[in-house]
Amino acid sequence: MQFFLHILFNNIVPIFALIAVGYGLGRKFDLDVFTLSKLTFYVFVPSFILVSLYTTEIPWEMLSVIVFVLFLMALNFAISTVLGRLRGYSTGLSSAFKNSVMFYNSGNIGLPLVTLVFATAPFATPEIVSLVVTAQILVLVMQNITTYSFGIYNAGRATLRWQQSLIKVLKMPTIYAIPVALLFQSLPVDMTQTPIWPALEHARGALIAMALLTLGVQLSRTKLRVTNGEVYLAVAMRLLGGPLLAWILLLVMGLEGVLAQALLISSAVPTSVNSALIAVEMGNHSGFASQVVMVSTLLSALTMTLVIFSAQVLFPIL
Repeated sequence: MQFFLHILFNNIVPIFALIAVGYGLGRKFDLDVFTLSKLTFYVFVPSFILVSLYTTEIPWEMLSVIVFVLFLMALNFAISTVLGRLRGYSTGLSSAFKNSVMFYNSGNIGLPLVTLVFATAPFATPEIVSLVVTAQILVLVMQNITTYSFGIYNAGRATLRWQQSLIKVLKMPTIYAIPVALLFQSLPVDMTQTPIWPALEHARGALIAMALLTLGVQLSRTKLRVTNGEVYLAVAMRLLGGPLLAWILLLVMGLEGVLAQALLISSAVPTSVNSALIAVEMGNHSGFASQVVMVSTLLSALTMTLVIFSAQVLFPIL
């Protein structure tokens, strides 16, 4: 019970506080949600990825984490596609559904949650905490990269031809943050000591708050439907189907111990706020996407506690 309350008050409540502020601002003022989303896409996300990649040492043994993240997204995509066809979704709703299931909140929930779980574990050591934090940062970076590339392409398919969707992706500065980070690493200069670095750090730190406030503004424009069964299906796929697929994939890949525990716990977090922002940006079922984020975040306080317990049983520390 104490652990559940800790997750609720330290991870869930702060998220809803910022969403509520955005909701209130959206109701009181005529804020342009498209302007807010563009600030996120063109400033804060590229800064986050660039700073994260440049400052994170990624050992070769972490290649398995990249493989895990990509295969997990592929499995979620495939199953969501089948479900969308069986339920007769339109192209637009199917794209929004797939994005809501594939992309999860590995940043402002996943990273602090994994850090908390392993920092307070009886077997915790600095080496173990460093391992799981590095793995989670890699999950976070991969999720952001794919969200703002394939996620945008997928959402754009509802209203654009594939060529137009691809052009839309190529116009996003996020994908160019990766080669820029690699270029910075190759230079004989410590970029953290240059005048530009504080600006990048400030922009990186603003991402979470900006994304949550923008979601709140979007929700203030959305008519909430608590009886929308498609929302709950997407939530079930994210909170229950995601960990189940992750467990199967971890067994197939032969991963075990603390790394397997961390990846399983990470797979159980709610739908990414970014999926709702993409829906807003592309004009593709933004109401549905926003509701999935809200409902999955609220219910995740229960399901994440269950997955944390299950991870310790399924992948014991020998």
